[in-house]
Amino acid sequence: MRRDPKPIPLLDLTLQFRSLESELRAALDEVLSTQHFIMGPVVAEFEDDLAAYCRVSHAFGVSSGTDALLAALMALEVGPGDEVITTPYTFFATAGSIARLGAVPVFVDIRPDTFNLDPALASRAITKRTKGLLPVHLFGQMADMEPLLDIAQEHGFWVVEDAAQAIGAELEGRRAGSLGRVGCFSFFPSKNLGCFGDGGAVTTTDGDLAERLDILRNHGARPKYHHQIVGGNFRLDAVQAAVLRVKLPHLDSWTEARRANAARYRRLFVEAGLAMSSDRSNTSPSPADAPVVLPYERPGRRHIYNQFVIRARKRDALITYLRENNIGCEVYYPLPLHLQPCFAYLGYREGDFPVAEAAAQETLAIPIYPELTEKQQERVVEVIAGFYRG
Repeated sequence: MRRDPKPIPLLDLTLQFRSLESELRAALDEVLSTQHFIMGPVVAEFEDDLAAYCRVSHAFGVSSGTDALLAALMALEVGPGDEVITTPYTFFATAGSIARLGAVPVFVDIRPDTFNLDPALASRAITKRTKGLLPVHLFGQMADMEPLLDIAQEHGFWVVEDAAQAIGAELEGRRAGSLGRVGCFSFFPSKNLGCFGDGGAVTTTDGDLAERLDILRNHGARPKYHHQIVGGNFRLDAVQAAVLRVKLPHLDSWTEARRANAARYRRLFVEAGLAMSSDRSNTSPSPADAPVVLPYERPGRRHIYNQFVIRARKRDALITYLRENNIGCEVYYPLPLHLQPCFAYLGYREGDFPVAEAAAQETLAIPIYPELTEKQQERVVEVIAGFYRG
C-alpha cells in the first residue's frame, strides 16, 4: 500500500471553525465587552435554545458532562449504600460519578449489536438497594429506553440518560435527554456539539427536579450566600455558552452529514467485500464472516454517529497499519469498567461480561466528521482493504 502523504485525521475541528469563524469571534467579543463570564444572559439564552432542541421543559448548562452526571445523581439523592445499574462499556465518568457519591455501580452486559445496555440483564440485577438505572446512548445511538422505563416504573425508581454522545439522537421521534428523569450531555470539543473547552448540560421535564438541579449547580445557594443543600461549582461559563449558541443551529445539518457519511461507508465496505450488509443484528466477526462488522442502526432510531465504530478482525494490527498510512483511528474503550483497577473492590472478574469484553478487544472508530469527503472515505476503505488483502 502506497503511503499517502495527506493524513486523514479521526476528527478535524479546524474545518468547522473556519466555516463559523466570524460568527464565533463576534459572539466571543460580545462576552468580552460585557465582562460577564459566569452565568448571565448568554447562558440563559443557550439553555432556552437547548431545551427547545431537546424538546424538554428545562435545560441547565453545567461545567462538563461528568458534572452533569454528578449533579443529576445528587439531585436524585444518590448516596452511600445505593446501587445504580449501568454498563461496563462506556467512558469512565458514567460509573465514576456513581462511585464518587459513595454508591455502588452495578454493571450488566451490553447488547452485541448496538453496544448499549441490555434491558433483560438489567432487570435481573435489581435488588432492594437499587436506586435507579443509568443507561448510555453509546456512540450516538439511543439505548432501549422503552423496556428500561418499564422496569423503572414497575419497581418505582428512575432512569437517568447518559446522552453525552447523543445530542439530537432520537427514538421513535423522541430526543435523547427527554425520556428519563434527567438527561446528561457533554460539550467536550470532540462531541457533535462541542465548545472550546469543557462544558455540559442537564435536561428534565420535572419542575421540582429542575429547581433542585438549578440550585445544586451553584453550591446549593438560593438566594446568594444562603445554602439550602450542599451543591457544587457546576456552572457553565458564558464563553462556552456563547460558542454553543453559535453552533447549535448548525447541529442538525452536521448530523445529517455524519449520517450520509455512515451510509457511504456501508456501501464502500460492502462493495469492497470487507463487510456484509448491516441491516441485521451482528455479533463478533469470525473467520467465516467478512473481516469487518459495520455499526447496526436499530429500527426507529436516529443515530447521530458521534463515532463510526466497526468490529474488525485482527483489530490491533489493523490500527498499526492505519496509522502507518496516515489514517486516524481510536479504540473506545480498550478496558471495560469492571476490569479497571479502581473498581477492583466491586469483585468483578474477567469473563463476567463477555460481550463488553469482546467489544473492547474488537472495536475501532474511524473518521466520520461532517466535512469528511467521499474521496477521503474511499481512501480509508482502500487502506483497510489493503490490510486484509495483505
